Amino acid sequence: MTATNTALDAGALAQLFTEARTHNGWLDRPVTDDTLRRIYELAKMAPTAANTQPVRLVFVRSREAKERLKPLLSAGNVDKTMQAPVTVIVAHDTAFHEQMPKLFPARDMKGYFAGLPPEVREQAAFQSGTLQGAYVILAARALGLDCGPMGGFDKAKTDEAFLQGTGWKSNFLINLGYGDPTKLYPRNPRLAFEDACRLD
Repeated sequence: MTATNTALDAGALAQLFTEARTHNGWLDRPVTDDTLRRIYELAKMAPTAANTQPVRLVFVRSREAKERLKPLLSAGNVDKTMQAPVTVIVAHDTAFHEQMPKLFPARDMKGYFAGLPPEVREQAAFQSGTLQGAYVILAARALGLDCGPMGGFDKAKTDEAFLQGTGWKSNFLINLGYGDPTKLYPRNPRLAFEDACRLD
């Protein structure tokens, strides 16, 4: 049975997009491991090239793990990250093709990707992994959480501290939790359709 898509109502669109904000302050309210699992179960449905699914997520939530992450952050990201209940290291697996027999059983996609130059294979992992990382944000918002995605960290040292021996490479971070609305800055403008889009 094929479902017919319908437009989301205004409340859902507001939660996911128009009223959603990048949070810098957090309420003292935990995020459960079950919620983190639910986020992944939604985010894994993102479209990826040949169903490669290269995203890898490290949910940094213990005090010890946060302390390991702290010195790797830019100064402006320290306080909000240490306060957030969870910080997600969004990474991609440079050896994603090893999973292809499971993910694309109809053809030898493992052999195809293995035959590509490493830099081309990594670009594919980065591109699809970034797309999946965006879905992590949408999934978290859909489940009632707030997000604070950010760069501003030492990728090489983060890979060494958290991803060593995995073949995973960090891309960006997302603070997760229940945002403190009193710590929000005024929303900055967005470009108009005419400034950012073309109809060819």
